[in-house]
Amino acid sequence: MADLKNKLQAKASGGNSVKQVSPNKAMEQLMEKMATQIKKALPEHMSSERFQRVALTAFSSNPKFLNCEPMSFLAAMMDSAQLGLEPNTPLGQAYLIPYGNKVQFQVGYKGLLDLALRSGKMKTLYAHEVRENDTFQVKYGLHQDLIHEPVLKGNRGDVIGYYAVYHLDTGGHSFVFMTKEEVLEHAKSKSASFNKGPWQTDFDAMAKKTVIKQLLKYAPMSIEAQRAMVSDGTVKTQIDEDMSLVNDETNSLEVDYEVKEDIPEGQATFEGVEK
Repeated sequence: MADLKNKLQAKASGGNSVKQVSPNKAMEQLMEKMATQIKKALPEHMSSERFQRVALTAFSSNPKFLNCEPMSFLAAMMDSAQLGLEPNTPLGQAYLIPYGNKVQFQVGYKGLLDLALRSGKMKTLYAHEVRENDTFQVKYGLHQDLIHEPVLKGNRGDVIGYYAVYHLDTGGHSFVFMTKEEVLEHAKSKSASFNKGPWQTDFDAMAKKTVIKQLLKYAPMSIEAQRAMVSDGTVKTQIDEDMSLVNDETNSLEVDYEVKEDIPEGQATFEGVEK
């Protein structure tokens, strides 16, 4: 880890030898060095000072960021900032996830809801889980319909699926339903960090985000929501005035996941290890 701290310090100083400083201070120095570039890429509502405070708070929230390329952390932070979402907070708007030796950006369930509703074209947007003892009917065809009556007393049973619904201000509406098995299959095939991060700590929220994303493919969306769909689950190492245009490097990484066996059962976490 010392070598990685030195790498961060070297980036902050332009490669010159520097006095040993804390990782947070080194990250702060790097952001100061890149202040002009960061300011150009930030949205109008966020100052460089606020970005720095939010970034340092997120950076200190997980010691695994010390094992990641500093620029990948800043790129993920910039993705979050341009979408107006604060990462790694109890709000669940967005997540920065250590992925191998880089940082992956993920939009959270609540963040995606917020972005979709910003368009002003949607009256409502929501998602729910369906349990085996609920009354549930879904019909497709010329006249689509969805009926869900949760059991209000007694055991609702295990989750069997998820659905998302939107209503437009013009009166139109649509929905998408996926079984839990379909959500799992989709997540394992599409999410490079399925074995770690929010898929392991908050599965229901990520499942709801999945059905919302499927639904929004055919819905009118704000520019921010479109950018979120593009940037969700990406790994980047560059900063741009439009982060949705920056190349995603996820496919160039090869990562194994190892379960930490000293964690109590039911609380297992996964750590990415670059091959």
